[in-house]
Amino acid sequence: MHRQALRMSPAITQQVRHRLTNTITRPFFASSIRFQSTQTRQGTPAGATMTASAATRVSNRIKHDHEELREYYNNIKNAQRDDDKAKWQNQFVWELARHSVAEEIVVYPAMEKHIPNGVVMAEKDRSEHQQVKEKLYEFQSMTPADPTFLPTIDSLWGSLSQHIQEEEQDDLPALEKVIDADASGALARSFDRTKHFVPTRSHPSAPDRPPYETAVGMMATPLDKLRDMFRRFPEDK
Repeated sequence: MHRQALRMSPAITQQVRHRLTNTITRPFFASSIRFQSTQTRQGTPAGATMTASAATRVSNRIKHDHEELREYYNNIKNAQRDDDKAKWQNQFVWELARHSVAEEIVVYPAMEKHIPNGVVMAEKDRSEHQQVKEKLYEFQSMTPADPTFLPTIDSLWGSLSQHIQEEEQDDLPALEKVIDADASGALARSFDRTKHFVPTRSHPSAPDRPPYETAVGMMATPLDKLRDMFRRFPEDK
């Protein structure tokens, strides 16, 4: 069936070929490329970079993502043109979806393992993630022309910012307190690697813990990344 569909649409085939040959650093490849460079490349989601000199503790990796998400939210709010709002919308969704799943696969199990009340903390975080995922799922299908576009991102950011504050004030310090620098660095590297292979869109009905989340994510990721190649992203920070 798939081969038949491709033969029936030579225009789409040509478009795919053009994208593959001319857009080298779309989000499909962005995370691995931009961890090696501080420069924003054409067609790569802006801001998705972590320099080699950045601190390697897992809490710093997560806080770095939080800062980027805050920046993307503000850019959505401040953009004057709908086209720019849509680009930053895609950027925001791309980063938040990956960040959330990577935390659930890497960070929350570490909290459960090392922190005395880590199971309770992780369950609370997963519950907050679910609320965020549901709002992100609604937001990612909207266009800036939708009258509920800005109210929806405001509601989403309200839930997310509260979660970020609690995570940075309570959860991450508690985790760093019970693991050493080497263990924290290993978690940071695992967190970075995991973000390369998880979905780039919100899937709130998917499981929220490994190994089931990992398996479902591996099925959803290729389609998400293929569709990302046809979405527009900011070219400059």
